[in-house]
Amino acid sequence: MWNYEQALAHLFPDLERNIRERTDFSTSFQKDGSILARNGDGGVLIDGHAGAILKAYREHLQSKDNLFLSRNWEKIKMATQFLIREDGNEDGLIEKSQANTYDIAFYGANTYVGGLYLAALKSASAMADIVGDTVFAAECQTIYQSGKQLTMQKLWNSEYFIQDVDLKKYPESQYADGCLSDQLFGQTWTHLDGLGYIYPEVETKKALQSIWKYNWAPDVGAQTKYHKPERVYADQGEPGLLVCTWPKSKHPGEAGVRYRDEVWTGIEYQVATNMIYENMIKEGLSVVRAIHERYSPEKHNPWNEIECGDHYARAMASWGVMIALEDYFYNGPEKMLRFAPKIQSDKFDGFYTTAEGWGNISQKRTAHSQQNEISMSYGSVRLKKLEVETLSKPGQVKLMCGTREVPYSVTYQGNKMSLTFDELKLTQENPLSLEISF
Repeated sequence: MWNYEQALAHLFPDLERNIRERTDFSTSFQKDGSILARNGDGGVLIDGHAGAILKAYREHLQSKDNLFLSRNWEKIKMATQFLIREDGNEDGLIEKSQANTYDIAFYGANTYVGGLYLAALKSASAMADIVGDTVFAAECQTIYQSGKQLTMQKLWNSEYFIQDVDLKKYPESQYADGCLSDQLFGQTWTHLDGLGYIYPEVETKKALQSIWKYNWAPDVGAQTKYHKPERVYADQGEPGLLVCTWPKSKHPGEAGVRYRDEVWTGIEYQVATNMIYENMIKEGLSVVRAIHERYSPEKHNPWNEIECGDHYARAMASWGVMIALEDYFYNGPEKMLRFAPKIQSDKFDGFYTTAEGWGNISQKRTAHSQQNEISMSYGSVRLKKLEVETLSKPGQVKLMCGTREVPYSVTYQGNKMSLTFDELKLTQENPLSLEISF
């Protein structure tokens, strides 16, 4: 479940790096590169193992330099090599038994585990490039490309991604041709980590539209009346996103993937994050609104979105929704920051965090001008590159740090504007502001 939460790494990046080093790459780390679940007391959960690699890259991005990555790279590489051995033939598909966070094992190729695997390969390739391990970077890219191609051939059913499983051999706890809300979990990670798409963009968006079509319920009671959930997290009359449905076949009942008829806030936030990245803003925010309504104070404690237990970690996936709405990306070692609000872009104010501080970002637009500002409320941030979006190619651009005008070089790609400049240290006294005229 810690694969889902995004809040801790952004609010307390030092603490999250400490967890990677003291748990994932220490207590839980094995000689073969595997990472045991539950602080070393559990077996290897393949989704969680892939997540440790993805989180390592996230923690690198939330650092001020390359020290975290350089001192942990060998174990990150070993963990990636373990995943590749689970693949077996390096074709980019894991088809053997895949113990996972659903407290079961999947069999056969699928995009829940498979997408996290491909995302982990992309992040490992990026990290390998940074440390100069170009051979391993290329190896990861080759396996990823094969996995992407084979996934589209074997798992895409024209609406969403399915599981390629022999139900005669493995009749229990699989989802087969079901529509799993978590089918694009790896894609959510690569959006958050700035790594682009793991599957083609058109099919990615279509799969999310299918999740909305088949798994979203304005009233979950219509489904749970006939298919009782193992645990009730959404009552009759309440909206929610069901874990899995079977729009193209008969509901498998108790034989289906465990927790299939439940509603998990962590999955809801994860899917909403992905939807927002794909500009399905209304759909994504509707999912978030559903959680807000279910946990309204007259019914439940709004600070305790229950899953399996009180104050469950998976609900902290909510932080990803904010990042997606801001289209915010920060790379501390490269001293780069980007934001492009997806809502209220004419008058936007938002919150952001960096390796050594936090503050606010804002954007104001008129027909003839645009202003972007990065202000610090605590700590500082060092920047050499800023990226924003504009409605058209600017006529004049002025970059200011505090009261000082900053020289820069600029490039344009479509509606994206990228400014590079000599390193600046932003503090409470020295915000960075961008003034654009059209």
